[in-house]
Amino acid sequence: MELILEPLSYPFMVRGLVAAILVGLVSPLVGSYVVLRGMAFFGDALAHAILPGVALGYLLSGGARGPLFWWALLTAILTALGIGALSRGARLKGDTAIGIVFAGMFALGIALISRAQGSALDLAHFLFGNPLAVSGREIVMIGALAGAALLIILAFYKGFLLLAFDPLQAAVLRLPVGFLHNLLLVLIALIAVISLQTVGVALTVALLVTPAATARLVTKRLPAMMGLGSLLGAFSGVAGLYLSYYTRVASGAAIALVATALFLLTLLASGVLRRLS
Repeated sequence: MELILEPLSYPFMVRGLVAAILVGLVSPLVGSYVVLRGMAFFGDALAHAILPGVALGYLLSGGARGPLFWWALLTAILTALGIGALSRGARLKGDTAIGIVFAGMFALGIALISRAQGSALDLAHFLFGNPLAVSGREIVMIGALAGAALLIILAFYKGFLLLAFDPLQAAVLRLPVGFLHNLLLVLIALIAVISLQTVGVALTVALLVTPAATARLVTKRLPAMMGLGSLLGAFSGVAGLYLSYYTRVASGAAIALVATALFLLTLLASGVLRRLS
């Protein structure tokens, strides 16, 4: 019991746990659609493409942390919609458009960071995550964006469901396929931004995709997949922070490692059960 209660005596640990739980709960909800539609590369690329927005916000605000969140959000949404427009209008396959934007935006972010003297250390937690540094105000913003993402999912659940399993049928039924696709891109952008503090740019896909993919191994039903994925995401956040506290490893990496371990254990267990059946 002491192992559980000791970290809770530190306010920064409590704030980190709240942030990790919020992100862990909402990320797999969107991640379920990402897994079903094979968009994991898009999520990873989008997370990296946020970097120039963070760097530019840092430079223009004189190092203030507050504006970085909104600069990241604006960059993520514009990048997501830009990738969607490029893949439709330039006769390019989706992964080609993603690769072009990903490489260009990430390079721009590195260039901006290299121009900011002394900023590399300050921006490092955006690359690798640092939920223990999250403030109360940032928790409120994470909660607000997570709530907005949840409301969008609930409002457009049936449309997203049909788009994920049968996009041709969705078009036949005259659903606004283009609008739903762009809205899903915006949702992925929201998740990428709220994941910055917990797992960082480099490991955003760990909470977006891995818990949802783990749940996919257990169930084929989307509601069950989303619910189980959220539980696994929240557990990964909590267990990862405790692992980070006691082993002194980077918290974002610890969260990602727990999520990956759960996936591998589930994959192994499902394989054993399949052979026994």
